Amino acid sequence: MEKLNCHNIINKVKHTAATVCLLAGALMLAACDSYLDELPDNRMELTSLEKVNKLLTSSYITSAPMLVAEYMSDNVDSYGLTNPNSSRFVDQVYGWMDVTEANNESPEMFWEAAYSTIASANLALEAIDQLGGATTTETRQAKAEALLCRAYTHFMLVNLFCHAYNTQTSQQDLGIVYMTKSADELTINPERSTVAQVYEQIDRDLQEALPMVGSNYSVPKYHFNEKAAYAFAARFYLYYEQWDKALNYANLCLGSAPQAMLRDWKVMAGMTQTFAALSQHYIDASLNCNLLLLTAYSAMGIVFGPYNYLSRYAHGKYLASHEDGEAPNIWGSASYYQGMHTYAATNLDKSIFFKLPYLFEYYDAVAGTGFYRTVYPAFTADECLLNRAEAYVLTGKYDQAAADLTVWMQNVVNTDLVLTPENITEFYNSVDYSYSDAKGIKSTIKKHLHPKFDIGSEGEVKEAMLQCVLGFRRIETLQAGLRWYDVKRYGIEIVRRVIGADGEPESLTDVLRVDDPRRAVQIPLKVRAAGVVANPR
Repeated sequence: MEKLNCHNIINKVKHTAATVCLLAGALMLAACDSYLDELPDNRMELTSLEKVNKLLTSSYITSAPMLVAEYMSDNVDSYGLTNPNSSRFVDQVYGWMDVTEANNESPEMFWEAAYSTIASANLALEAIDQLGGATTTETRQAKAEALLCRAYTHFMLVNLFCHAYNTQTSQQDLGIVYMTKSADELTINPERSTVAQVYEQIDRDLQEALPMVGSNYSVPKYHFNEKAAYAFAARFYLYYEQWDKALNYANLCLGSAPQAMLRDWKVMAGMTQTFAALSQHYIDASLNCNLLLLTAYSAMGIVFGPYNYLSRYAHGKYLASHEDGEAPNIWGSASYYQGMHTYAATNLDKSIFFKLPYLFEYYDAVAGTGFYRTVYPAFTADECLLNRAEAYVLTGKYDQAAADLTVWMQNVVNTDLVLTPENITEFYNSVDYSYSDAKGIKSTIKKHLHPKFDIGSEGEVKEAMLQCVLGFRRIETLQAGLRWYDVKRYGIEIVRRVIGADGEPESLTDVLRVDDPRRAVQIPLKVRAAGVVANPR
């Protein structure tokens, strides 16, 4: 067990040029600091593509909703008030409350940072136009990168602060403001678009960007290179319920030999089995599986690492052995190449994969103060493969879906089993649905699905195969925050329960129902105070 070094965390992050003043800051009635003074001069200096490309580095967000999304999902349980390792912020997030606490990973900080990076992308787009437009290979690549950054950041915003896209209600569901102009040109309008309108604009940005995207970067994995762009498009169109487009872009990303692009779990199994070594390898830019790497001010590496920090809410042994990583699964007694790591002690129950590294950026080395940091893969080939499998299921191509599921399974688990629609259906029909006990708190790898789109009846091939896709993706994306979006898209009801001293669910404290308004994170308080309509509660 590695010891946790205690640090005083500074909860203010220095934002690039305070560009957040335009939508976040202006709507929050905050002072613009040096932004209004500096931006016109900075704009005049954007006289070359080299300077535009430098600006584009600030179009990648350094705040991430991973921790909030992971804590809101069913990937964590509560170990009760007797465990002191928590904070008011985490209590609020886990309890699906409107967050009033501010820190580097709060919804307020993410909102500010997101619109700040969008402002940089828009400024780059305007500078490219002033330089003559996207007429060369280099300027086309730069424009594509700016459009992709703008689209992706809005995509993250709409999926966190709004309800999941669907064709039934998204024309009315509250969205966000889609920002297409730089800060000094934007006329502040606090009216929120609908979710459907936001998705339409993301679609337009993607379709303009994809024909121009390139990979001519010194370190392509830290930019929206071609494969990362296609992976983003595959995820976007999957969420957009345009299954054929999702398949098309997943195919462009994965090529004809997806096995060669997947994470090599056999290599990891042969490495030094320390958190530092494995987590650093997980984010290695030379790995084919890592398509886009981003940095973030985030405690993900310590919260979901072998530490007791914030351990009141954790992915513990019960979750692992009943719902995901170590639960009875279709591969039977076969074992992972690189399994979970289990930690058990007083006020500590964790079963985790070693994934995101715990990094620390010192603000004052003498005082020992600074920021939690991590590096994370925003897109991976492994997730893209499972996204393609889901799209195959939703288009009725069950054999192709089973083939992709087999590729993923055999890469992660030491098994020769070949999955088919028949054996998948047989297995999942043999598993009880979660929360079917008298108290409604015990669980399995299967939960009732209530999406707005058609998936057939429970027990049919389509539903069983989606159970398999969602289960595999839950394992693949554990500790990355993406499970929350599957919970939202599929209307999965999840519970809040306390795990007792015996490691079993002890009591039920809350249930997130299918159409619970808390599935959309509340708009930050300061933004609401400036006139932006709040999410219903």
